[in-house]
Amino acid sequence: MPTGVYVRQNAVSDRLKAGMAADHAVDFARWLRERRYTPLTIVERMRLLASWTHWARGAGYTLAAIREAHAASFSLIEAGHRPRFRGDLNKDAVECAKLFIAYLEDQGQLMRLPAKPAAPVVVEFAAWAREQRGLAETTLAAYLGTITPFVQALGDIPTSYDAVTIRAYMIERAKAVSVERMKGISVGIRAFLRFLIARGRCPSGLDHAMPNVAGWRLASIPRFLPDADIARIIGACNGERRLRDRAIILLLVRLGLRASEVARLSFDDIDWRQGSIRLCGKGRREELLPLTQEIGDALLAYIERGRPALGTPSLFITEYAPLRPIDRLTVKDLVKRALKRGGIESRYKGAHILRHSAATAMLRHGVSLPGVSTVLRHRSQAMTAHYAKVDIALLSAIAQPWPGRSPC
Repeated sequence: MPTGVYVRQNAVSDRLKAGMAADHAVDFARWLRERRYTPLTIVERMRLLASWTHWARGAGYTLAAIREAHAASFSLIEAGHRPRFRGDLNKDAVECAKLFIAYLEDQGQLMRLPAKPAAPVVVEFAAWAREQRGLAETTLAAYLGTITPFVQALGDIPTSYDAVTIRAYMIERAKAVSVERMKGISVGIRAFLRFLIARGRCPSGLDHAMPNVAGWRLASIPRFLPDADIARIIGACNGERRLRDRAIILLLVRLGLRASEVARLSFDDIDWRQGSIRLCGKGRREELLPLTQEIGDALLAYIERGRPALGTPSLFITEYAPLRPIDRLTVKDLVKRALKRGGIESRYKGAHILRHSAATAMLRHGVSLPGVSTVLRHRSQAMTAHYAKVDIALLSAIAQPWPGRSPC
């Protein structure tokens, strides 16, 4: 006697055969398996797809109009539609339709939609920044995130820009963001104005109209974690389940890599014979760092026992479906989780705190400033000198007494 589960499975199969996913159901399930979706998750995705295609068929949509169908179903959910029974249209079914569209795009069955076009002058700046300035994609993305609102506010005709409108825009932006964020905005917009000046698109000297953001360079003590906390973070990544996490954490705390540099590492960047790691840093500069025994062992353990079998040159892969190369945000989240598992109480929880910690640890263990500068790949040793302030005990021993009168 068939159970209710089999009845539901038959209903799902019938709906799939009658809907727009009829010719793609088997391949879609295989596509999900390749991306490490679990069997139970695949069953649920197929049920949701059956619900959505059943709704789309009833609404008169075909596979050729799948994007229009997805947009209509999304609007319906946003308008407050509530499912009346288990197989009715719901929010999860609409999300599954989006996943099905991604499958169709990946298989070449559906053309990918082009990204929303930016203003022509912004596109020109991006090409110039890549070709002439050698900006990394992460840096360029940060610049474009500040330049795009600027162009939207002032218009895409640079000849109309003047000092008054630029200063008014910057003052208005300063009301809503922090000082550090405002410094980043200033850097991006100033680079954009210098590009326009170089191309003769706006008056010369207009970059000097940018108001300066108050701040004192290298005035603070660098943020870092003591050796004991670093040991706890590494210990929090022990075990077969965290081979990837351990390898990434070691790259951060021993060599001071940036999150984006870890995310971009590929198999070609590791020279096992010479014992070196090749990095493409700021300005597209290629530099070599030593592949220590500790880091090499961690990388081999991850490659042999922890890395999913995915045909991509990227070294580090996501752990859960859909499988893909990691990005810098994945590295930051990984560090945040490691800090939590290690019980580390720190105000700063991003990956950069480990870069600062690597620098201060090298100095405390007797590495010279030029040596630290080489590992961190600083263009100026003045940046590295910032870390010389970490030995508070030594600084207090050589500090001179304040010449003023003692406080009452």
